[in-house]
Amino acid sequence: MHWSEASLPADLPLVERDAVRLVVVEAGGALLLFWAREVTLPEVGRWWELPGGGIDPGETAADAAARELFEETGIRIPPSQVGPPAWRRTASYRFRGTRRLQHEVVSVVRLDEKTPVVDPSGQLDHERDDYTAWRWIPVTEIQAMGEQGVRFYPGRLPELLPRVLAGEPIDEPFELWS
Repeated sequence: MHWSEASLPADLPLVERDAVRLVVVEAGGALLLFWAREVTLPEVGRWWELPGGGIDPGETAADAAARELFEETGIRIPPSQVGPPAWRRTASYRFRGTRRLQHEVVSVVRLDEKTPVVDPSGQLDHERDDYTAWRWIPVTEIQAMGEQGVRFYPGRLPELLPRVLAGEPIDEPFELWS
């Protein structure tokens, strides 16, 4: 199912935005994920989430990706290091009293360093509240966690990860995440 207004619950004020998510791969092949929650929605539980965030007016997706990666992790890269946005998706989720409708592109960033240190000091207040840990996780472990029912954002990350890493274009159907 692709996005339509009928796909959205009319439960909260709607905030629509463009965003970028990053599959950050370190030199050993592990991916960076945040252990996340939404403090105002404890019933949603916890999940592993790709770094990323909103694209500001006037920014390209690559510019936003480099900025978000630095803000959330302290890892600095030039926008030219951000791979093409091959995975495109629209998702909706509840966030701090609003319903987000997010048009996302997902890009791969390959780092030359093995397990770089993550410095969360540039995170926004809500990110400090919601990202309770981070970890470099091998692809096979992410896939196994998905098979065990561990939640991810994006929800189909474990399933689609091999295609994303191969650079295959993906136009994912709409995801109503929460």
